[in-house]
Amino acid sequence: MNPQAKLIFSMSLLLGTTITISSNHWIMAWTGLEINTLAILPLISKSHHPRAIEASTKYFLVQATASTLLLFSSMINAWHTGQWDITQLTHPLSCMLLTAAISMKLGLVPFHFWFPEVLQGSSLMTSLLLATIMKFPPTILLFLTSPSLNPTLLCTMAIASAALGGWMGLNQTQIRKIMAFSSISHLGWMAIILIYSPKLTLITFYLYSLTTAAIFFTLNTTNTLKLSALMAAWSKIPTLTATLMLALLSLAGLPPLTGFLPKWLIIQELAKQELTTTATIIALLSLLGLFFYLRLAYCATITLPPNPANHMKQWHTNKSVNTLTSTLVMLSITLLPMSPTILTIP
Repeated sequence: MNPQAKLIFSMSLLLGTTITISSNHWIMAWTGLEINTLAILPLISKSHHPRAIEASTKYFLVQATASTLLLFSSMINAWHTGQWDITQLTHPLSCMLLTAAISMKLGLVPFHFWFPEVLQGSSLMTSLLLATIMKFPPTILLFLTSPSLNPTLLCTMAIASAALGGWMGLNQTQIRKIMAFSSISHLGWMAIILIYSPKLTLITFYLYSLTTAAIFFTLNTTNTLKLSALMAAWSKIPTLTATLMLALLSLAGLPPLTGFLPKWLIIQELAKQELTTTATIIALLSLLGLFFYLRLAYCATITLPPNPANHMKQWHTNKSVNTLTSTLVMLSITLLPMSPTILTIP
């Protein structure tokens, strides 16, 4: 892709995100989301592969539907209350439509079907954008409207997302699809605590984005897309592959890694709200995700690929690990001792 075009699309992404997260009027928020959608479409379809074109078409249709629902929700609320303010969403039908619209944008169950397919059709760096930055504006809208949303509906969708994200990831061999189902599972954790502690939802999103970025940058450095390729990646950059295992275990939420912090805090908050059953169910469902993270970690560091005599082994690459990748990997592993500082993030 032309560097100037890539710069324009990247700046448009930043502009759309900034407009949405800083607006207090529904029309401005909707405008920011539309700018984001239009800016990411060329990045998804830049390879001109049929799968990439299919992914961009699916993404456009789903996001257009979600934006229509969001606009419809805000118009109904304005019709009944005279308010266009994001925080003044009070009409029950508007709240229901907004929950559906944002769930569709994020990929929460039952509106998740598009997400794994779109990630599979995109490049690794575009997949990273779709899994992190593109989910930030809808998450902020959920954060702003959290007092008005239906707790039972959100709790049901959250548990379904955690269950389906873990279950569907078990049988995958494509790493981008595994990361997509991982994202759906983590969205379940964010949604379940949204009503009771919106700030905790944001902290979970920040730490999830950090760990996911570390994993995607590592995969991009070793040019790994499938489990079979991951088995052979150890010989390219052994140190980076070893830290990839720790980043994957961090995403699974194992102590003493960074990813343990949000799960620990969410279970603690649910227990405070006397939702012990809910906390137990979602904690048990995270074991499904733990299985495929362990499988990825096992493939990355413990297994050796089949090695016939005529096989040319990929030995150490000349590609150096950039500072950003190594910094992200270290942060995704070592931030747990800094949890008191992280909790002061507004």
